[in-house]
Amino acid sequence: MAKRILAVDDEKHIVRLIQVNLERAGYQVSTANDGVQALDLVAQERPDLIVLDWMMPQLNGMETLKRLKANPATADIPVIMLTAKSQDADVFKGWQSGVDCYLTKPFNPMELLTFVKRIFEDLENPPDDDDDRGRIVI
Repeated sequence: MAKRILAVDDEKHIVRLIQVNLERAGYQVSTANDGVQALDLVAQERPDLIVLDWMMPQLNGMETLKRLKANPATADIPVIMLTAKSQDADVFKGWQSGVDCYLTKPFNPMELLTFVKRIFEDLENPPDDDDDRGRIVI
């Protein structure tokens, strides 16, 4: 069964670009144009991953992320923040808020696809106690 991804962005051409590229890679993609729609779709469809923009009307991406992470039913859904907010403080806030990946616009769709695949691979093959993945080793 194909993995389900929710793409959330208020820019229709960005949503379409994400959708086309992920569908070509074999994923099932739903779309939303703001955080309110996104939360409704998450409740209905329970996606395996969310690609989320930060700056959107009604409910921005950070507030959407906060609500997702606060809900035990959705807290474990991986989130890729895909946004034009590229200041160091914004990126740091994204990581602190629990995103699994932070990509800035403009973006390369192949880079997004690479991160999607990597997240799914990590979920399917979690590190064991002796594995150094995800740790800084000096």
